[in-house]
Amino acid sequence: MDMMAKLTLVTTSALALALPTWAHHSHGNYENEFVDLEGVVTEVHLLNPHSWVFMEVTDDTGQKTMWGLEASARGVLERIGVTYDYIGPGEAIKVRCNPLRNGSPECLLGFLQGRDRIVKDWDGSGARPVDDGFFDLE
Repeated sequence: MDMMAKLTLVTTSALALALPTWAHHSHGNYENEFVDLEGVVTEVHLLNPHSWVFMEVTDDTGQKTMWGLEASARGVLERIGVTYDYIGPGEAIKVRCNPLRNGSPECLLGFLQGRDRIVKDWDGSGARPVDDGFFDLE
């Protein structure tokens, strides 16, 4: 195989491996603005490459909606102290997340405050929440 064919093969292989990874981690489906939600946890799935928290949110009219919250990988969450003991079904939580652009009740989870009242960054960026009164910050 000549040098040009090898270079083409290497380039094509690299693109074939990189493009699915890039597409998978795109957050283009989510709004840039945050939404704040309060509700009760129904399920927690600490997984790779993305963990999920499901919560039931009751609006002002009593209407209940199930929300799916996409979070970082299990290992990233474990490094900030999130395990299955940290949060579970039946617990009240507050979250700040980026909702899907299509209006479906799903979010890219930014911050979550559970029973310990500590606000953790479930996106894995290390950001701190804005103290605007939503979370019970001390």
